[in-house]
Amino acid sequence: MRPALISRVQVLDATLRLASEKGLSAVTMRSVATRLGVSPMALYRHVGDKQGLLDGLVERLMTEVAGAVENADEDWRVPLRGLAANMRRTARRYPDLFVLLFQRRAVTPGAVAARDAVYRALRAAGVAEPELDRLERMISTFMLGFAASEAGGRFAGIDADAEFRYAEERIEQLITAAVETDR
Repeated sequence: MRPALISRVQVLDATLRLASEKGLSAVTMRSVATRLGVSPMALYRHVGDKQGLLDGLVERLMTEVAGAVENADEDWRVPLRGLAANMRRTARRYPDLFVLLFQRRAVTPGAVAARDAVYRALRAAGVAEPELDRLERMISTFMLGFAASEAGGRFAGIDADAEFRYAEERIEQLITAAVETDR
C-alpha cells in the first residue's frame, strides 16, 4: 500500500474550512478532494464517505466544545461551566454549522469527549448511575439549544450572559436536588 498523501486531520480541516466558507451543501467528497489537491478516492481511507465527512465536522465542533475543560476533582460545577462557555463560543464561531449538532449523533471518539466530561462532572457531584443518562441529555440539550439560540440572534436586546447564569443556577440546583433525593 502506498503511503497516504494526506491525513485525516487535513481532510477534516479542509472540510471545516469549506463548510464555513460555502455552507454544508458545498461539502462533497469531490469538493474536499479538490481543496486538498487529491482525487476523491484518496479521502475514502480517512473518512469513508460523505457521511464520514459530516461525522468529522461534528467531531471538530465537539472537540472545540470539549476544549481545555478543567477536571471535576475540586468542584463538579467547573467543568460544566467550561463546557457551556466553550459551546456558546463554538456556536458563535460557526453559527451555520452548529445545526449539525442537532442533526447528527456524536459517533467518533473525538466527538464524544464533551459528553464524557459531563458524565465525569455528574459523577463527581454524586449523581446516581441510573440518573446519569437522562441528566446528561437534559444538560447537553439545554446547552446546545441555548448556544444555538444565542448564535442565531434569539436573545437580541437581552443580556444573554445573565440569562445563561440564571439557567446555570437552576441546573445546578436540579443536580444538587437529584443527589439529595438519591441519598
